[in-house]
Amino acid sequence: MRQGVKSAATMVVLGLLLLIGGAWGWSALTEPFPGKADLPTCVDTSVSAGDKVYPSQVTVSVFNAGTREGLAGRTMGLFTNQGFGAGDSGNAPHGTSVARAEIWTKEPTNPAVLLVASKLGPGTKIVRRNASGAGVVVMVGDAFNKLAKGKGKVTAREDTTICSPPIR
Repeated sequence: MRQGVKSAATMVVLGLLLLIGGAWGWSALTEPFPGKADLPTCVDTSVSAGDKVYPSQVTVSVFNAGTREGLAGRTMGLFTNQGFGAGDSGNAPHGTSVARAEIWTKEPTNPAVLLVASKLGPGTKIVRRNASGAGVVVMVGDAFNKLAKGKGKVTAREDTTICSPPIR
């Protein structure tokens, strides 16, 4: 093979490699970024007896059991302004009757429940029942207006689990 043909063949092969590399690089450059992973609303967190539970460790869900439009969303804003994690919000199940505020839970002595109850004010009813919603489930009625000063932290009396906002 003559020197000129050999050089031409080498240039063609190198040109093809350059085109293939350029096409691969362009496709990698213009490919969209991977989607953001959906984090859960809250994750179960173990709490030992004697541990302190703070608002930032508690997820709250709020449901409107009254007739005032937007009450659940406004109440959720009050909780998140005090450091609580945002859970679910919306309307309470049809037929739910709550005058001011109630907490629905299967664990009335859970420190997260007690902390949220302190923010809802004295006399807040804690109802032992299943509730759909992440974390501590609060039902608010038409007589609810604002959160109380409440406690800044609650000490766990026994080993338990709370639903905390995920670390982002």
